[in-house]
Amino acid sequence: MSSVFSTADLWSRFQGGLEVAAAAAGPEELFGVRQGFVRYFHQGLRRELPIAVVPHAGEDERSGLSASDGETLERVRQRALGLERELGDAYSFYVATAGGLHTVTAGGQDACFVRCWTVVCGPPGEAWGASGSLQIPDLMLAGAGDPAQDLDGVGTRRRGGLVSSLTARLEDRRSAVALATFHALATLFYGRLET
Repeated sequence: MSSVFSTADLWSRFQGGLEVAAAAAGPEELFGVRQGFVRYFHQGLRRELPIAVVPHAGEDERSGLSASDGETLERVRQRALGLERELGDAYSFYVATAGGLHTVTAGGQDACFVRCWTVVCGPPGEAWGASGSLQIPDLMLAGAGDPAQDLDGVGTRRRGGLVSSLTARLEDRRSAVALATFHALATLFYGRLET
């Protein structure tokens, strides 16, 4: 496939809509993936395509947060590529998403953050996107041996998870997944679509 898509070819390819296979842990992640696609295609490209996100159980459905961006991204990437290998051309896109932790050192102090990573595989190739980072307050980490293990109980899945508990429910897992998915799609198609 050429590196630049003709707009006509792209829209003829997706004329019947988009079908997205998603390796996601639950409904909040699935809705977030759909929101990311809606934002990119409906609002960004002004194409009101039907978008269906179909859940597929991933090989790695473990709970908990990976302890680094690299670990999270590699885990998510392998899940998305695995879907693409397993399902072939059955879907327009293959997506996996998961949350993870990362640590930043500044001014001699470590700060721990949580963010969501999404990998999208599709006709142009593969791209990665992340949500915004949210610092985990020192108060929550006080006495924590391993944040990846110790934060599992904070913010239940039913109440939107860790992001929801840290933002007083103003943001949640769904919005983090939506932003990460939108960012991955923007990267995937950047410079490949004729305007």
